[in-house]
Amino acid sequence: MKTDFRDIKQYIRRRIVAGDWAPGQLVPNEVDLAARFECARATVNRAMRELAEEGLVERRRKAGTRVRSTPLHRPRFEIPFVRKEVEALGSVYGYRLIDRAAGPAPDWLKAQFGLETDIRALHLVCLHLADSAPYQIEDRWISLAALPDAEDNDFSEIGPNEWLISVVPFSDAEISFSAIAADAEAAGRLGCAAGDALFLTERSTWWNGQAITYVRLISRPGHKVTARY
Repeated sequence: MKTDFRDIKQYIRRRIVAGDWAPGQLVPNEVDLAARFECARATVNRAMRELAEEGLVERRRKAGTRVRSTPLHRPRFEIPFVRKEVEALGSVYGYRLIDRAAGPAPDWLKAQFGLETDIRALHLVCLHLADSAPYQIEDRWISLAALPDAEDNDFSEIGPNEWLISVVPFSDAEISFSAIAADAEAAGRLGCAAGDALFLTERSTWWNGQAITYVRLISRPGHKVTARY
């Protein structure tokens, strides 16, 4: 199986967290790590770059990469539990499954997960409600290679957000935030006008290098996200 940069990230993170590599200690160089994992040096470079961006290591040209003596504080985004998010607003939570289908993962999803082999995936479209009013559209893909039990769950009563949080952790995540204009479909589901500005969150998660899920969350107008430091 081809080594992914996330495998290398996880390996380095485990060694640091376990105390095998102390604060200030040099991390093995990219050439040695590339040889160990039998991968391209560029793969190691990406893992190192992301660990540096997360504040776990410090890279200095010609001086190597060291474990940070004092980890940097970065914004922390927790996987939101939508039910609790709605209830924290003082609203009554509701949920509705719009569509459910299982089949081969499309090419764009395999690329998103960094996969070269074919897998099956479960595609779910759901609507979260607050006081019976539309709150958020959840458009989610779950890897059935990682979570085959998902195919036996009809998700008619409990949404994939709630189910995933209860059954599987994550070790790596990629999250992006953007504003989009509501198309006719999103406007109809969220009860807003086409063209209204909506908040979009896209998130992919992995567990020890294995792709778990990709989701697009489209929130109603006025939605906001708070980061902890």
